[in-house]
Amino acid sequence: MSVHVPLSDIVAEKKAAGPRRIAIVTDAWAPQVNGVVRTLRATIGEIEARGHTVLVISPDRFASLPCPTYPEIRLALATRWQVGQLLDAFGPSAVHIATEGPLGLAARRHCRRRGWRFTTAYHTQFPAYVAKRTHLPERWFWRYVRWFHAPAEQVMVATASIRAELAAHGMTRVHGWSRGVDLEQFTARALPPPEFADLPRPILLYVGRVAVEKNIEAFLDTRYVGTKVVVGDGPALAALKARYPAVHFLGARSGAELAGCYTGADVLVFPSRTDTFGLVMIEALACGTPVAALPVAGPIDIVTDAVGALSFDLARAIDAALFCTRADCAALGASYSWAAATDQFLAGLADCTA
Repeated sequence: MSVHVPLSDIVAEKKAAGPRRIAIVTDAWAPQVNGVVRTLRATIGEIEARGHTVLVISPDRFASLPCPTYPEIRLALATRWQVGQLLDAFGPSAVHIATEGPLGLAARRHCRRRGWRFTTAYHTQFPAYVAKRTHLPERWFWRYVRWFHAPAEQVMVATASIRAELAAHGMTRVHGWSRGVDLEQFTARALPPPEFADLPRPILLYVGRVAVEKNIEAFLDTRYVGTKVVVGDGPALAALKARYPAVHFLGARSGAELAGCYTGADVLVFPSRTDTFGLVMIEALACGTPVAALPVAGPIDIVTDAVGALSFDLARAIDAALFCTRADCAALGASYSWAAATDQFLAGLADCTA
């Protein structure tokens, strides 16, 4: 007979075990600006504040080359031996492999060779993401995903819908790891940017990478009164600027400036089909801004009728979201904390040796 152990008990047991030496291997790192990097940096800050020691093995440690079709992402030219040297010298008590790229592969090989247990994460809808860029069938990339994650003790996932999707592909050893918001920064008190002052309402906002896999055109092609604003940078920026001259492209914003963009908008529009969570949604909610999105993984786990609307017709979703109460949005956004998310992360880690 199986016994359910509450997460709170697991967290307490891990805390009682004392400080840990945690190696995090990631192909996504600064200066990239995306949800994976922001999640890892926030989590690492929480981990270190609790007295644990963290080693980050990231592309900035190695020679690298630009990723084909996405030059802003650097692919590390690192061997298993180089990554293994860093891991061995650190002497980790736990290894977490965050991404399925070259560094993730090298760390996976080393852990397997050493007989170390390790965890992985499924941050992005990798098969859909790569299929969109290569025009090859998604099923080809699911084979790689299954192979990559198969030896992991746990695959960390952000939502129940992603857990179900992985299970449908035969991946059942999964562990929930949610996300958080910096609630001191993302607040309804943030000041909107001056660019918003004279824009026709409603202001419809997109925040995120400006890249083909984000499905931004679905938003920009939506016929709706008001003003469309795009905050972010990426390889598709120049092309979209030329194609949509009426849209306001503000470039990348962060911190208080980004929070102000959320508070100044009437709706955040999230058209992506390839995200596993969507940090920008809970940031917008924390600032009191409702969300209009597609009914896909990520939005279906976050957006309720009280704080937004979901529809494959984005105009209908926007229309419904405008009726949401900003106080309800802020209340839901405030329920996401990095402290709670980090509790989940630490509870899911596997000690290298049993």
